[in-house]
Amino acid sequence: MFRGLFCFCAGLAVSAVAGLGAAQAAEIQWYGQAAFKITTSGGKVILIDPFISRNPKTPEALKDLGQLGKVDLILVTHGHGDHVGDTPKIAEMTGAKVGMNADLGQSFRTLGVVPNEQLIRFNKSGPIQPIGEGITVTMVRAEHSSEYVFTDPATGKKRVVPGGEPAGYIIELEDGKSLYHAGDTGVFADMAFIGSYYKPDLALLPIGGHFTMDPTHAAYALKELLKTKQVVPMHYGTFPPLKGTPEEFKAALGDYDGQVVVMQPGDTLDF
Repeated sequence: MFRGLFCFCAGLAVSAVAGLGAAQAAEIQWYGQAAFKITTSGGKVILIDPFISRNPKTPEALKDLGQLGKVDLILVTHGHGDHVGDTPKIAEMTGAKVGMNADLGQSFRTLGVVPNEQLIRFNKSGPIQPIGEGITVTMVRAEHSSEYVFTDPATGKKRVVPGGEPAGYIIELEDGKSLYHAGDTGVFADMAFIGSYYKPDLALLPIGGHFTMDPTHAAYALKELLKTKQVVPMHYGTFPPLKGTPEEFKAALGDYDGQVVVMQPGDTLDF
């Protein structure tokens, strides 16, 4: 089943049912907002910003975290609740490694949010292979903010703790393909560096506006800076301020020679 393709070519398919992809392809599933699950061709499972159980856009059938099964790595772009999401619970359930900026990691370690032995604290530009050879993760800049609201399990009281710097991620998979999850971000000139140096095959870009790029800014970022040929819009429609739409994004792109893949929450994409 194919949905919302601005331009479609062989080898890139969207399906509402997992497991329909071509053999050896990685699979990307969107839960809404910035939450994605990547199942690589080698069987590794990576979650990015797993805001799932309380995400108003995640289909009810997918909100049961027990359905996730094995998770090898969780990547968190910044400390806001709609991006940290279910990270602590999933880490506890699966034993997954949890990667994030070093300062947010320090807050998590100090507060016991995630066990220290599961935390991977790192920062921008130094590629790492946190789950073995074949998959490389590089943290890159994002233009946003970051803080973490911690709820004391003993008292129920909330307090704000440092969230470090926001980030995006370049993830290179076993077959050499790479994707760019931009996190929450506005446009910044170094997107041109990300496009020219890392050359991602697929970009996951926020378009909702208010807290991130709106459709017009995201279109500029894609056309003039990143120049990535395949893009999935994200971080829109989840809450009232996030008013940007894929239709506005496509219109702003004009005759850009690329593919906009519009996914519905729960859909999977062969990559």
